[in-house]
Amino acid sequence: MLDYLLNRYVLIMAGGALGSVCRYMVQGWAQKAVSGPFPLGTLIVNVIGCFLIGVLNMLFTGPLPIRPEIRVGLLVGVLGGFTTFSSFGWETFALSNEGQSFGAVLNVVLSLTLGLAAVWSGYRLAERIYGV
Repeated sequence: MLDYLLNRYVLIMAGGALGSVCRYMVQGWAQKAVSGPFPLGTLIVNVIGCFLIGVLNMLFTGPLPIRPEIRVGLLVGVLGGFTTFSSFGWETFALSNEGQSFGAVLNVVLSLTLGLAAVWSGYRLAERIYGV
């Protein structure tokens, strides 16, 4: 029964829900603390998520090894719900840390360029379809 409850998909779902609520709370609190158009709340969430994924990955693969399904529940679930930017940060760091500097830079350039292009394209497509 315990193995069933610790199923990685259940842990990812539960962690994702927790992370999403935490993101909403932290982002909202931070954005209210400063008035203005700059998305400070999102920036703070992204930086916190990146910091936590760095700390937890080092701890979980070193001095505090934990069961793989719990690790996935925390890193993919909680931090993934909190911010997917932490995964982007970790994967880019890992590439660089493994001596793959070109891959790290390519990941940054492609993620930002293609991500922003996809947002623009999606917005323009919906605008065209719905005539707004």
